[in-house]
Amino acid sequence: MKCKKCGSENVNIQVVNEGQLVTKHHSIIWWICIGWLWIPIKWLFLTIPALFAAIFIGKRKKIKNVTKKMYVCQDCGNTWQV
Repeated sequence: MKCKKCGSENVNIQVVNEGQLVTKHHSIIWWICIGWLWIPIKWLFLTIPALFAAIFIGKRKKIKNVTKKMYVCQDCGNTWQV
């Protein structure tokens, strides 16, 4: 493989892991079966605990990992994606 910038053949391949923080959401099936009834009942009868939970627990989040292969030229430092 040749570097696109300097034309050198001294190129390594590295695997780069990128993580993104994503908020979890309920699916449409949950909203059709449970959510339309549960959310109003929760807010009517459990207002104070629901407020504390919303403030202190926060939203549920998960990490989504994406791996990419990157070429790195050892002579000029140019990087590009496979």
